[in-house]
Amino acid sequence: MTVELFNETPKHRDNFLKLVNEGFYDGLLFHRVIENFMIQGGDPNSRNAKPGQMLGNGNLGYTVPAEFVPGLIHRKGALAAARQGDQVNPTKASSPCQFYIVQGNVWKPEQLQMIAQRMGKTLDQKQIDAYTTVGGTPHLDGDYTVFGQVVEGLEVIDKIAAVKCGAADRPLEDVKMKIKVVER
Repeated sequence: MTVELFNETPKHRDNFLKLVNEGFYDGLLFHRVIENFMIQGGDPNSRNAKPGQMLGNGNLGYTVPAEFVPGLIHRKGALAAARQGDQVNPTKASSPCQFYIVQGNVWKPEQLQMIAQRMGKTLDQKQIDAYTTVGGTPHLDGDYTVFGQVVEGLEVIDKIAAVKCGAADRPLEDVKMKIKVVER
């Protein structure tokens, strides 16, 4: 996959680039995979994790302040920062290392309208167009920082999302990552 990072989210972009340049992600797992939703990785505890080991709580001892930008949405291929739940994280600060890439679903306009009503939000035409064509996870908009977008290799998300998983949505066979920076 090739991912473009957004300049509109500089704290997340710079933190991610720092970790990539340090080789932090090389060998880590996509440890949580939910088909038609997302693939998640970046837990430092996933490096050399034993089969069946529970993952998802690893961190680096700091958070990244939320950077919600209108227009940066959870369409298919969105790169977004994972975070702890609202009850312990009311500012919605992001994990410095764990991220997810959206697979999502294609939605019908009436489904989007119901989701927007439940969220107490209004979807703009760009969101409606994206979610009714390429798909995504609209209910996450404004709650998790989107800081990049897959621009090549969307089919890789589908392949990872289709793997067999066990407890806590962990793939039964490890799906390791290697990330590098490519200047364009």
